[in-house]
Amino acid sequence: MRIGVAIDAACDLPRDFIERNNITVLPITIKVDGQTFLDDRNAAETQRFIDQNMGSRAHEAETEPSSVEHVQRVFLDKMVVDYDCVICLTITATRSPIHDNVIRASFAILKHYRPIREAAGNRQPFLMRVVDTRNIFAGAAAPVVEAVRMIAAGESPQQMRERAAHIANNAYGYMLPRDLYYLRARAKKKGDRSVSMVSAMLGSALDIKPLLRCYRGETGPVGKIRGFEHGAQTLFEYAAKRVQAGLLVPAMSLSYGGELDVMRNLPGYEILLKTCEAAGVEMLESPMSITGMVNVGEGAMTIGFAAEEHVAEF
Repeated sequence: MRIGVAIDAACDLPRDFIERNNITVLPITIKVDGQTFLDDRNAAETQRFIDQNMGSRAHEAETEPSSVEHVQRVFLDKMVVDYDCVICLTITATRSPIHDNVIRASFAILKHYRPIREAAGNRQPFLMRVVDTRNIFAGAAAPVVEAVRMIAAGESPQQMRERAAHIANNAYGYMLPRDLYYLRARAKKKGDRSVSMVSAMLGSALDIKPLLRCYRGETGPVGKIRGFEHGAQTLFEYAAKRVQAGLLVPAMSLSYGGELDVMRNLPGYEILLKTCEAAGVEMLESPMSITGMVNVGEGAMTIGFAAEEHVAEF
């Protein structure tokens, strides 16, 4: 059985990983300052966004995830012919309508695929599985990595869906922002009151950064750290300890809202890199999606992995 994978653009994974595994990306359209950016994990488009310093003024940007109609076209134009089953993994439904859009699109896809496949000489049924990763940005990567591994291992679609859902339920995504004013402005634009003006003012004045976690679809602060570099070191060292304790998927995903060399020069990065190498855990590093930078600000960092439930203390 030919099994394919589709993700939405806000799942932070390296472009070479996406290309190597023939992953289809459902794009997100960004409109800001009279310009339009297509967020589809294309390195050149992401670099264009960064080079124009859009990340510092994009809090008023409008984002449009793939519509129901666009998802239908992507599948009916190509995927129902190329594959016998597609597992589609989206960022958490609590933060984006893309999961609901894919679910709605799936009804029409499964209704209309037969004549398209028959015209290509294939009378076998087409299957589609949709999984909510219950996470965002780098935190959404682990279920995708596991799905790719299971395809290579020849697992069935049902086994893949069940395993991916289990990994999603145990996926942790952490985010360290640089600019609390930006984070508050964007939250206000979206009607999210999680970052108040007072906390933004105090945090900026004292250089205190919140450490945010997404877990099982819920996002909130789990700690406060003085200084971005100290925060990065704390997060890297914590991630290294989780690697030593054992991960459910041998992969650690990192994304950064800017040039990756800036992230790699942060304190604590080398500790995490060496720990992953010693444990046989793959480090998946990528620029943050344009959508991510729009929502949390340029220069933010996210880390994601899957592990057994535990209490994190910062």
